[in-house]
Amino acid sequence: MNDWTNLNTAEFNPPALLDLESSSHPLSSAVTLQIAASTHIGKVRTNNEDAYLVYKIGRYWEKLNTSLAPQDLPDRVEEKAYALAVADGIGGSSGGEIASKMALRVIVNLVLNSPKWSLKLDHPTKREQEIQEGMQRAEIYFKKADEVLTQYTEAYPRLKGMGTTLTGAYVFGRDLITLHVGDSRAYLFRNGNLYQLTEDQTMANFLYKMGQIDEKQAASHKLRHTLMSCLGGQEGKINMETNHYELYDGDRLLLCTDGLTEMVSSEKITEFLRNEKATPKEDCDQLVDAALSAGGKDNITVILGRYSAPPNTPHEVQR
Repeated sequence: MNDWTNLNTAEFNPPALLDLESSSHPLSSAVTLQIAASTHIGKVRTNNEDAYLVYKIGRYWEKLNTSLAPQDLPDRVEEKAYALAVADGIGGSSGGEIASKMALRVIVNLVLNSPKWSLKLDHPTKREQEIQEGMQRAEIYFKKADEVLTQYTEAYPRLKGMGTTLTGAYVFGRDLITLHVGDSRAYLFRNGNLYQLTEDQTMANFLYKMGQIDEKQAASHKLRHTLMSCLGGQEGKINMETNHYELYDGDRLLLCTDGLTEMVSSEKITEFLRNEKATPKEDCDQLVDAALSAGGKDNITVILGRYSAPPNTPHEVQR
């Protein structure tokens, strides 16, 4: 009888016992993400419409007492993950500031009330399924945030037009899942090279992808700030981008709003990150200072995480 959960059957085949040595020390418990974050109003804006969050997520079992022999049960089993997100509000006045904060609050509350926190992405037979289900749940959370923002503007017409970008990252073990709407960005820095993991959902980038303008023109085009997708004000028609990557020891993850990327080129960001001696806090401070020195025309928000894991073999970043 294969269904061991049916206790009314005549036969009962218990599940195979775990390898306690390996299961007591899951990879996620050995992984660390040293994180720093910074936000600045800039030199032109009168309020900061950016918002960000950094969470460490986990669960554990710790043995307090048992009649079983010490080798029969692990003393402690822990799993952990990290969640990062940046949001850049739009709508002017207080609208953008409300939108970015509200989107983060809605999503966190949805996660906290969910029965599943995506903390078992390394199951040997269900790994791909768990990753896909985690990404699907994230899409539901983003759509709910979009719905809440839309309802809020209907209740408060003075805020009509408010919305927000939202770019998030979820790190568990070697897995990185990126979640993205708008033109804030996620980057991966590996082996001295900077990879942009997200697509700017702007009219200028659309024209570039259609071959109507080149990359240099897109960077300065008058429609480079015109969003084709954001949370709020889209009548539910958001274009959410989700991707999965694998991380390796020494990788760095950068999330930022366009207050950084509009002022500091990718080449300059790469130059800063090539300083291996700098801490994530020092990297954040240098990037924000560089954006301010270049004019600071928008709010600036930066999250930087330095990833550490047991030794493994590097490979090409999935694009």
